[in-house]
Amino acid sequence: MFYACLVSSHLNATTISVADFYKQLCAILGVSDKGGKTGMFQAIQQQITYLYKEKRQPLLLAIDEAQYLGTGILNDIKMLMNYGYDSVNYFTLILCGESHLNDTLRKPVHEALRQRITVHYNYAGLSDEEVSKYILHELNLAGAADSIIDPAALAATHSFTQGNPRLIDNLMTDALTLGSQQNKQIIDAEIIRAAVDNQGLY
Repeated sequence: MFYACLVSSHLNATTISVADFYKQLCAILGVSDKGGKTGMFQAIQQQITYLYKEKRQPLLLAIDEAQYLGTGILNDIKMLMNYGYDSVNYFTLILCGESHLNDTLRKPVHEALRQRITVHYNYAGLSDEEVSKYILHELNLAGAADSIIDPAALAATHSFTQGNPRLIDNLMTDALTLGSQQNKQIIDAEIIRAAVDNQGLY
């Protein structure tokens, strides 16, 4: 998925090709995607320069699921960051992805790109306490009381999800559905374990 300061756009990075990457970036920047890779590269470079120099709007580009980006795209990202900008950073790039994105960037072929990365942040997931607060907050937003789920269920949720918010959401949706089907008044650890079985979280 791509996000930009001018236009928001989403892209499934699991299937993206180099041509798709350029076309998506052209769409985000509002420039023509004609002329093949060379034409698109020049149009993108010119628009980034224009935004920085004339509009005073440096581009902030975030790529989600970046662990799926291939070597070709990562090499072209490096070229875009290096091309014709001297020592000035005309745009900021944020690569977001799962932990094995680090493994990809450590490969020798990506040494030049890795050297341009100034900030690294590794997200380790929510703590046990944060998971409990998150779940109770979401339940309260839905109009439910804290008493609908017991402490053991909250602890089990953290244990099985390792604090991953997406997994927490999926697990709690399943647990609430199971609890409703079984006419449970309180979501307990047993319901959480049943939801874990449904989700395949082991």
